[in-house]
Amino acid sequence: MIYWDKEKECMPREELEKLQLRRLKETVFRVYAFVPAYKHKMDQAGVKPHDINCLEDIKYLPFTTKQDLRDNYPFNLFAVPMSEVVRIQSSSGTTGKPTVGGYTKRDINEVWAEVMARSLVCAGASRNSVVHVSYGYGLFTGGLGAHYGAEKIGASVIPASGGNTKRQIMLMQDYGSTHLACTPSYSLFMYEVAQEMGIKPSDLKLRAGIFGAEPCSENMRRDIENKWKIDAFDIYGLTEIIGPGVAIECACKNGMHLAEDHFIAETIDPLSLEVLEPGNQGELVITTITKEAMPLIRYRTRDLTTLEKDRCECGRTHMRMQKVLGRSDDMIIIRGVNVFPSMVESVLLNIPGVEPHYLLIVDRRGTLDELEVQVEVSERLFSDEVKKLEGLGALIRKELESALGIAVKVRLVEPRSIERSEGKAKRVIDKRKF
Repeated sequence: MIYWDKEKECMPREELEKLQLRRLKETVFRVYAFVPAYKHKMDQAGVKPHDINCLEDIKYLPFTTKQDLRDNYPFNLFAVPMSEVVRIQSSSGTTGKPTVGGYTKRDINEVWAEVMARSLVCAGASRNSVVHVSYGYGLFTGGLGAHYGAEKIGASVIPASGGNTKRQIMLMQDYGSTHLACTPSYSLFMYEVAQEMGIKPSDLKLRAGIFGAEPCSENMRRDIENKWKIDAFDIYGLTEIIGPGVAIECACKNGMHLAEDHFIAETIDPLSLEVLEPGNQGELVITTITKEAMPLIRYRTRDLTTLEKDRCECGRTHMRMQKVLGRSDDMIIIRGVNVFPSMVESVLLNIPGVEPHYLLIVDRRGTLDELEVQVEVSERLFSDEVKKLEGLGALIRKELESALGIAVKVRLVEPRSIERSEGKAKRVIDKRKF
């Protein structure tokens, strides 16, 4: 088994938890002293830095939410003066002001690059690899995060960013790319373009993909691996926390290892806010314990997952998080039933002839909510006789209704009619007026 830093990645849990506690206490003292918003929240909660004496005491600290980031926009959660901030990144800000992430030089070189180096090595990369980065560069953290990690391990980096897909395929072939870093949906779009260009997976040196920034079901992973003939690895991260590299799968693919020497992870019930024991699905909460510029205490990610504490066969001791089911704030509630796009995706990708491109359209007729699932079918099936298409539509509807427990309208659409994205795929259109 290959590690980037075996001493840290395989640290005995007792030592790891001692390190976490020391770093947690340092972080809490620092935010209380230098971030007025945190001092106010902690004072309101009746907790002082000296009250944190063991890891379990983290439960006394107040949560940080997306609203706190908005209320303190842009820089009021920074714990260092602006003269020490060497980088400002942000999310797309599709629902108002963007989410800001601030970095000191150490945040970039010793935290972000470090966790991304681990991530790439987990995916089999080395100094002999050629890493093709198709995550967006610029304010989005994806591209630069993968870039830093690849450079730290000494790999060759192709900073392709998103877009101009035909050119990217050409570069992958000409430059001998061995590892692809992008969103899972974009990797499937790249495969379609490669087919159009007459380029087969065997024409490339591609061996593995590091896919993140959007949920990827197990079925979608298999689809990517079967088409590209590569090993596909899930990676997890958030702009608010550090960017990509918070967690990554190892070769065992039994959950993503969290970089616990940099982050403390919890899961909570999103309604009661009760802390859950490992093994129970809940909302992921993360505390940064090494970040200088913008440390976050108990940040509610809204991502739903399960944490596993048992030792992985790979030898890494850091806790694992399972695939993100969806976001607690992206969940669609239809007639009292909770629906996540990933649930629909898992059903669709088990049905032969269905492409991994779909769209959920939610509308309200009178007082009743309705769900329409638009599904792309293969070129061969779409040009087939109507009776066969009707049979496929009926099968899809039956499987979806069985899995979701609600009535579903299915509309089969022609290949490539659903809009592709170079970043995160848009899966839901909610037309309801609340």
